[in-house]
Parts: sequence; structure tokens; C-alpha cells
Amino acid sequence: MITIIDYGLGNISAFVNTYKRLNVAVSVAKTSGDLMGATKLILPGVGAFDYAMLLLKQSGMHDAVNELVTRRKVPVLGVCVGMQMLASSSEEGYLPGLGWIPGRVRRFDVSLLPYSTHLPHMGWNDVKPLGSTSLFAHLEKDARFYFLHSYYFECEQRQNVLAQTIYGDSFTCAVNHENVYGVQFHPEKSHHFGAQLLKNFSDL
Repeated sequence: MITIIDYGLGNISAFVNTYKRLNVAVSVAKTSGDLMGATKLILPGVGAFDYAMLLLKQSGMHDAVNELVTRRKVPVLGVCVGMQMLASSSEEGYLPGLGWIPGRVRRFDVSLLPYSTHLPHMGWNDVKPLGSTSLFAHLEKDARFYFLHSYYFECEQRQNVLAQTIYGDSFTCAVNHENVYGVQFHPEKSHHFGAQLLKNFSDL
């Protein structure tokens, strides 16, 4: 059962509709009780880091999600700000992140961007997986995904970087540590590329 964590942010219906088209069982959790029976979790997110962390706390699901991920080792996929929440902290705010993957969220250095409109990084871009990984099965070449962000995840450990994208300079766009996965782009908005990645996550 894929369970989408609905704490007030993210394209919940887009994830649900994609999984229904893939004939994958999916549910939406709005309370800690809704998380019972989850075998995989998706943590979506849009907007600001601190606001997302605050809403997750206020939802009453923070501790239950942390228990599932850190103790029971339920696979989780963070998406966009949901990926940034996996880090220890962010330059965008003051609240601590979930700390499931060692790293810090940083703002793009606009001096490195050769574009008239620097931020946000918005639109379609190529994604390059680093090595073989099940999350990017059948997406090793020519995979493009939709991005909308001004901050990126800087991993403390190189082995936690799953994929990179170039925007002025290369940056980490997908991460993994044990049962924790994250993607900076929006698979739910990325047509067949995104559907393949979401299917891959359900098959992990």
C-alpha cells in the first residue's frame, strides 16, 4: 500500500491518480491512524521549508511517520520540499529538518547561473542517475522531469547522491540512504517519466 502523507502541502490528487492508472493500491493519510498498514510512504511538499515542517508537526503525523521510517524501516519518498525536509537543516529557514539523510539545503548561487531569469529553477530538465539504482530503472537515458525550486539538497556523504541535474552547475536532484529516498523534481507532473519513477518506487 502506497500511502500519501497529506499534511496540507503537495499535489495529493496527482499522486493518487497516477497510482490508480498504474493499478497500484494507494491511500491518503491525514491522521496518524491513517498511517496504519502503510508499506511505503510518499512525503510531498511545495513552498517554504519552515512552513512545511510546521504543518507536518501540526498534522499530528510527525512522530508516527518518524517511527515508521526510522524504526520500522518503511520506504519513504520525499518529493520537492518533501525531499528537502529529509535533510538536517535549510538555509531557507530556522527549523530543523527530519534529519533522515545527512545534509543541508542550500540556495542556488545566482552568480553561477548564466540566465536572465535566475530563480526559481523552473521547467523541464535532464536527470542523470549516478550508477545503477532501482528508483531510476528504465530511466537511465534521456529522462526529463519537471522542476520548480530555488534551493537544493547538499549531501554530506557522496554515496547518498542518486542523481544530478545541471542548472548553471550540477546539483543533487535525487538522494537515498537505506529506506529513505528523495527527488527534487515533481514526478507527478512529469508525464511518463514520472509515472515510471513512481512505479519503480512501488516496486522497491
